[in-house]
Amino acid sequence: MAETALTNPGESPAQIAGLRGIAADWSSDQRAFKNVSWGKAMMWIFLLSDTFIFSCFLLSYMTTRISTTVPWPNPSEVFALTIGDKKIPLILIAIMTFVLISSSGTMAMAVNFGYRRDRAKTAALMLATAAFGATFVGMQAFEWTKLIMEGVRPWGNPWGAVQFGSSFFMITGFHGTHVTIGVIFLIAIARKVWRGDFDVERPGFFTSRKGHYEIVEITGLYWHFVDLVWVFIFAFFYLW
Repeated sequence: MAETALTNPGESPAQIAGLRGIAADWSSDQRAFKNVSWGKAMMWIFLLSDTFIFSCFLLSYMTTRISTTVPWPNPSEVFALTIGDKKIPLILIAIMTFVLISSSGTMAMAVNFGYRRDRAKTAALMLATAAFGATFVGMQAFEWTKLIMEGVRPWGNPWGAVQFGSSFFMITGFHGTHVTIGVIFLIAIARKVWRGDFDVERPGFFTSRKGHYEIVEITGLYWHFVDLVWVFIFAFFYLW
């Protein structure tokens, strides 16, 4: 019966159930991600590969911290800021986290208005998201400058385990690079939305599909991923 189903000319391969149906979908040269654009599918694949990289970084950090025999610096002391002659632990990190999480909200609203084809609100919200991201990067640059002036280097630091510096600069630097790329991409897409490139099918990157604002959602997927990664970095690096 299974062979009959596979060879029946009147039956679509998509109608075959089970593992045979999966094999039929792939072998019949159909799109593997049905009802999903290639742009969105490729972004998910990229984010999956990026997840593996960040996971390797965090696992390496945890392994190093557990295995080192030298005391690990206390994050509450290292990342404290002196405000009014009083040291406040992790205040800058808390503000950075709030800014980045807030940017996810503006990005979600931008996607919503994008599919409503409200160009003004979509562009404004994407620029607001970019502003949040730029603020985060600026505060991260301040954090790096502060620690470098206090003697932290990739090969050592004045507070204990030498691996602290390399772990800090590698993990936060890699994430900060992602945020910076996202900010640039947000500004570029917001400009295209504002000009109406998606409505008039103006030649250029990501504007070949008239009246289609899916690129805003794809940008949102990337941005939400960057925000989610920061939550894990915040939990494992700053709170542990």
